Amino acid sequence: MLTLRDTIAHVTAEIAACLEKVTDSHLEQALEKLDRAPRIFVAAAGRSALGARGFAMRLMHMGKSVYVVGETTTPAIAAGDLLVIASGSGRTQSLVAVATRARQLGASILLVTLAEQSPIADVADQIVLIPAPSPKAPDADDRIISIQPMASLFEQSLFVLFDCLVLSLMHRQSMTADEMFSRHANLE
Repeated sequence: MLTLRDTIAHVTAEIAACLEKVTDSHLEQALEKLDRAPRIFVAAAGRSALGARGFAMRLMHMGKSVYVVGETTTPAIAAGDLLVIASGSGRTQSLVAVATRARQLGASILLVTLAEQSPIADVADQIVLIPAPSPKAPDADDRIISIQPMASLFEQSLFVLFDCLVLSLMHRQSMTADEMFSRHANLE
C-alpha cells in the first residue's frame, strides 16, 4: 500500500516523465505562435478548462490580449488570431464546433491533446501531444503508465506545461514577475 508521501512522489514523477516526452520542436512552434499572435483565444472543457483558464490568466498578466471562449466579454475571433484548444480526446463536440468555426474565420489553431488523430487535430495548424493515458484514447501507443484515474495525468501535465510556456515567453521578452503582478486583479 502506498503512503500519501509515496503517492505524491509517484504522481510528480509521472508528470515529469510525461512532459519529458513532449516534442521539443512542437513546443518551440507553440511558443512562436503564442509570441506572435495579436490576440489569443483559449477554449477547453471539463478539468482541462481549469488549466486553460489559468493559462489565459497568466497570458493576460504578461500583457497579451487573451480571451476565454464562451465568456460574455469575449470578442469575435478574426483571421490572424490564435485559438488554443486544450482537449484530451480532441473530440469534445462543443470544441470541435469552436475549432471548425475558427478555421472558417481564418484563425490559427493550436491543439494541446493526448490524441494525435481526432476531429480537432484535423483542423488544427499545430498539435502539442502530451502522451498521457486516458480512457478517451485507449489505443494510443507510447503512453506514460499512470496510477491515476481517468485523464488526471493529462490535466496535471497540461497545467504545468502551460505554466512552463509562460515562463519561456517571460524569458524571451525579458519580463519579470513584478511586471506581471502590476496587471494582477486589484478589485478583489
